[in-house]
Amino acid sequence: MGYKNSIQLTKDKKLRHFLTIEGLPRAILVEILDNAESFLTVGEQQVKKVPLLRGKVIVNLFFENSTRTRTTFELAAKRLSADVLNLNIATSATSKGESLLDTLQNLEAMHADMFVVRHALSGASFFIANHVAPHISVINAGDGCYAHPTQAMLDMLTIRKHFGAFADLNVAIVGDILHSRVARSEIHALTTLGVNEVRVIAPKTLLPSAIESMGVHVYNDMNKGLEGVDVIIMLRLQKERMDGAFVPSEEEYFNCYGLTEEKLRLANSHAIVMHPGPINRGVEIESSVADGKQSVILEQVSNGIAARMAIMSMCMSGIAAGEV
Repeated sequence: MGYKNSIQLTKDKKLRHFLTIEGLPRAILVEILDNAESFLTVGEQQVKKVPLLRGKVIVNLFFENSTRTRTTFELAAKRLSADVLNLNIATSATSKGESLLDTLQNLEAMHADMFVVRHALSGASFFIANHVAPHISVINAGDGCYAHPTQAMLDMLTIRKHFGAFADLNVAIVGDILHSRVARSEIHALTTLGVNEVRVIAPKTLLPSAIESMGVHVYNDMNKGLEGVDVIIMLRLQKERMDGAFVPSEEEYFNCYGLTEEKLRLANSHAIVMHPGPINRGVEIESSVADGKQSVILEQVSNGIAARMAIMSMCMSGIAAGEV
C-alpha cells in the first residue's frame, strides 16, 4: 500500500500517476469526484473545451482492444485542449521486436506528457510508471485482472449524482468477480468512500479466494444478495480471461445470475442498475432491464468523460506543482 502511494503521489500528496485506487486516501477520491462534477457541463457547451491541458501531449497506449474506454479518454483529453496521439500497437515498432522501454523512450523524445495505458498483463501500468521520465504521468486504463481505477471513479460519480452520499448505501457487485479488474477497483473505491455494505454475488467458481478480506459480504444466491440493495453493478463473463469451464452454460448462468425484472424487484425500489460494458444481453442482464428506467448505463459513459478529465488534469497539475 505504501509502495503504491509512493509511486502515485507526489511528495506533497498530489496525484502524479493514477494506477490503482487501493491505498489512496479518501480525500483524493473526493477531490476527483468534485472536479469531475465541475466538468460535467463542458459537453453541453457550444465550445466543448477548457484550456487546462493546452500544449500537453497525451499518448493512448492501448495494448488491448477497447472502444468505450479509449474513446472517452480521447474525448476527455481533447476537451482539456491537449494534443492526443493514439498508438496502434498492432502496427507499432513493438510488434516488430522493439522493446516496450525503447518505445517509451522514443515517445518521451517526442515530448509526451502523459501515457494512458491499457494492457492484458496485471501490473503493466506500474512497470511503465517506474520507467518514465519525472515529468510524465501514467494513467491505468485497465491492466489484466488487477485494476481499472478510472472506471471505478466514473461509477462513483454516477452513484454520487443519484444518491448524494455514500454512507447509507448497500451496493451489490454481481458476476465474474474472479477475472474482473473493475470489481477490484469498485470494492476499493466503495469501501474508501464509506458505503454501508459491499456485497459480491457470484457462483463459487467465479470468486477469488479470501475475497472477504477486502471487506465484502459474499452471496452465492442472487435473490438473497439483492434484497435491500441501492446499487447493482453487473459484470460480464470475462471469457477471454478464462482457461476452462467456470459455468455450466451461459443459459444456466443467466438463470442463476442474470439480472431480470423479477430479480430487480428484490432490490430497493429506487435502486440503480450499472454495467461497465460491453453488455452481453441475455447472459448477465435482460434487455428490458438494461434499457429500463432504473438503468444508468449510458449515464456511466457520459460521466466517464468528466471523471477522466478530472483525473488527467489532477495528475498534470500535481506534477507541475509538487516535487515528484
